[in-house]
Amino acid sequence: MTRAWRTGHTTGTCAAAAAGAAARALMGRPGPAEIAVDLPGGNPALLPVAWARRTADGAAAAVDKDGGDDPDVTHRCRVVVTLTPLAEGDLVFAAGEGVGTVTKPGLALPPGEPAINPVPREQIRRAVRAVTARPLRVTVAVPGGEALARKTFNPRLGIVGGLSILGTTGIVRPFSHAALRDAVEASLAVARACGVTAPVLVPGHLGERSARRHFPLAPEQVVEVSNEWGYALGRLGAHGFGYCLALGHPGKLAKLARGDADTHSSRAAAAVGYVADLARAVLGRDPGDAPTVEGVFQALAGADRQRVAGELAARVGAAAEARAGVPVAVGLVDLGGNLLGTRGDLTPWRPNAS
Repeated sequence: MTRAWRTGHTTGTCAAAAAGAAARALMGRPGPAEIAVDLPGGNPALLPVAWARRTADGAAAAVDKDGGDDPDVTHRCRVVVTLTPLAEGDLVFAAGEGVGTVTKPGLALPPGEPAINPVPREQIRRAVRAVTARPLRVTVAVPGGEALARKTFNPRLGIVGGLSILGTTGIVRPFSHAALRDAVEASLAVARACGVTAPVLVPGHLGERSARRHFPLAPEQVVEVSNEWGYALGRLGAHGFGYCLALGHPGKLAKLARGDADTHSSRAAAAVGYVADLARAVLGRDPGDAPTVEGVFQALAGADRQRVAGELAARVGAAAEARAGVPVAVGLVDLGGNLLGTRGDLTPWRPNAS
């Protein structure tokens, strides 16, 4: 029986709910136990309010985020919105404790702005303006958010000091591809805006450490794509990249050669059989009965390892180029970060190579 995953609400929806509750407190109304806010699509959502009260110079309210069954780092975080009256103007957004500031170009907000994305800003605006037309400073905080942000894509995107207040639909759908693809899209946009012409796509931290070990790369040049290889490769041309390097462990990248666009272990079978068959075809003999791709390569002598890795890199590159529509070089690394084999011209990443 398939489990029905429980949905939740984004930090943007929680901030809008807290802003609406704070606006009521500012106008002298009793703090509500729950509050209705409009989702970006127009449907209402009812969220519980942790507290709402007047402050010395305005009002504030808090909403605890319920992310549903999604393993989001912000699940159960408290989102606090403080409203401070201004002498004139409209709504001015500010980053409070645990909310980051944008420092690099390429995102939906310019450098210097608090990392409260445009859709949540509009949600907050509607919630506040349903109660009062007064000019206000809207300060959004997520206590503890600076530490949590280190577990997200924010440091790579140049968002410093805390989390981003996100949400395009207002709803968190557990294990959604959309959130990861949004992060990949943002990483590609930041890389291009920072002058990167030849990005390096990696599955995760092993790939990034290895890439920076072997090549002199700009901070924004490495784009972590996790398992969204088909999506990331397909977006290179749209961002104006004419060349890229795909670098990672062969246990992950071999799935591309096999035809998988999504390399997650629950959606793509392990690659050990594919790699063992490849080794058998290249070497003309049985490579042994290794249970992992790492084991297959460890069992091969130096020259044989290079031959198999070279052929696998060639197949990965051909499959990646078919998806990307631009040249794709490949680097395969073992679990120690050592290069097993490469494919293509690596001079864009080794500018001093002869």
